[in-house]
Amino acid sequence: QVQLAESGGGLVQAGGSLRLSCAASGIAFSAYHMGWFRQAPGKEREFVVGIIPSGAYTDLADSVKGRFTISRDNAKNTVLLQMNSLKPGDTAVYFCAAGTRILGRTQNDYIYWGRGTQVTVSS
Repeated sequence: QVQLAESGGGLVQAGGSLRLSCAASGIAFSAYHMGWFRQAPGKEREFVVGIIPSGAYTDLADSVKGRFTISRDNAKNTVLLQMNSLKPGDTAVYFCAAGTRILGRTQNDYIYWGRGTQVTVSS
């Protein structure tokens, strides 16, 4: 059974930082492209950041460049999202996803999804 479990969400003030973690099980983790998406209330789910299977290349949405960093540990089947300089506009449920399409940015590029973790940034 495939499972992606996000953790690390919470409430933070604008300008603060959070680190999200996604633990994967039931898949050959090192073979999958991993991504993070987010969905704010009343809005569609949007791509945030992705990382190729080896971890050597990352792809970030323009809205988070210079603030967010993604990394992965294939030995631990874990992907991390470090979020710095958070803004109220970053408030959303953040989802971890696994797919086989390298550098995919759409939801259809991903096969497995976590349940999400809430990130709230207060002004």
